[in-house]
Amino acid sequence: MSKKKILAVASGGGHWIQLMRLRPAFEGCEVVYISTHEGYSKQVSGSVFYSVTDANRWNKIRLIKMAFEVIRLVGREKPDLIISTGAAPGLLAIVWGKLTGSKTIWLDSIANVERISMSGRLARPFTNIHLTQWQELADGNSTIFKGNVIA
Repeated sequence: MSKKKILAVASGGGHWIQLMRLRPAFEGCEVVYISTHEGYSKQVSGSVFYSVTDANRWNKIRLIKMAFEVIRLVGREKPDLIISTGAAPGLLAIVWGKLTGSKTIWLDSIANVERISMSGRLARPFTNIHLTQWQELADGNSTIFKGNVIA
C-alpha cells in the first residue's frame, strides 16, 4: 500500500509556523509543501517544497499569477489530502483540490479571534473539515474546534 500524499500549504509568517506545528500529524505520509517564501524549504528538507508568488487580494495581478502556480502544482502532485492554515495560496489549493477530488482540511489561523478569516470563509464550502482555533468561533456544524496549535 502506498503512502498517502498530503499537500500542506501556507503563506508566510504565522500561517507557516502553525503549519509546521502540525508536522507530527503527517508522520508516515508523503508530504509536499507549498509556501510563499523559498527560504522555508530548509525547514522541510527531505520533502518536496514549492515556492509560489506572494500575493493577496490587494494585488490582483500577483494573485492571478499565484492562482495559476497553485493550480499547476495541485495538478502535478495529485494529493490525497490538502491541508492549509491560510491564506491565499491555501485557499486556492483547497478550492482546486476539492474540485479535482482531493480531501481538504482548513485550519483557520489562531490570529483570527473575533471571526473566521476571509480566506477561511471562502474555503468553507470546499472543505471536508473546517477548523477554528477558537472555541467561540465554532458553530458545531460546518466549523469545529479541536484545540489550537499555538498556545
